[in-house]
Amino acid sequence: MIFDTHAHYDDEAFDEDREALLEGLTEHGIEAVVNIGNDMLSTEHTLELTKRYPQVYGAAGVHPSSSAELDEEKFSLLRTAAMDPQIVAVGETGLDYYWDEPDRGIQKYWFGRQLELAREVRRPVVIHSRDAAKDTFDIMKEHRAEEIGGVIHCFSYGRDMAREFLNLGFYLGIGGVLTFGNAKKLKEVVEYAPLDRLVLETDCPYLAPVPNRGKRNSSYNLPYVADAMAEIKGLSREEIIRATNRNAKQLYRLAPGKAERN
Repeated sequence: MIFDTHAHYDDEAFDEDREALLEGLTEHGIEAVVNIGNDMLSTEHTLELTKRYPQVYGAAGVHPSSSAELDEEKFSLLRTAAMDPQIVAVGETGLDYYWDEPDRGIQKYWFGRQLELAREVRRPVVIHSRDAAKDTFDIMKEHRAEEIGGVIHCFSYGRDMAREFLNLGFYLGIGGVLTFGNAKKLKEVVEYAPLDRLVLETDCPYLAPVPNRGKRNSSYNLPYVADAMAEIKGLSREEIIRATNRNAKQLYRLAPGKAERN
């Protein structure tokens, strides 16, 4: 079954049918989902989802674009959330220079702090990096991220940067963009990267794959991404699903058997 390593089911785009979608995961071939916090409120909602749905795990973190909200009091609350048994990662954290706000110094500071939080609570880290490859990599090296482990979510750089992140032992998160006609660079990365370092993700409600591009995304669309990866790798859909499921459990340090909790 498919493991969706990065979703945002707390988003308001799911307010009308969230319960139906999450309760239908298993019958649509989705074994487990990691819902990712992107600010303090989102992290709180993520924790609530992990308590309600046995297929849902969580990540506690603050997205770089929301990092200005952090202070020491909120960071202490984030630490408490990150230690919850159903929280399997810290993130998403990182750098986003596309919007270029808040100030890059603020983004860098809280990225470093969240890397150290991941080390402290012994969780992998989910990294968001957009138009900020060098600074992301430099901060990861500064904080010895290879000792922490994690994933570069929604990977958007070329083969050279892929090699650098892979050399740190990080996984690459691959989603709907792989099915886009203009995704030549990402397709080259997927061809280049070892299969045992790739994981499937949606980033839903964003980045729905072809043939649903432009619509609200969900985990139900991941077979399209698996098919695109299978074509590039010269493997079957089933082989891709099996490998990426195994990789996801290794990434999030879950038992290799069934991920859904009782």
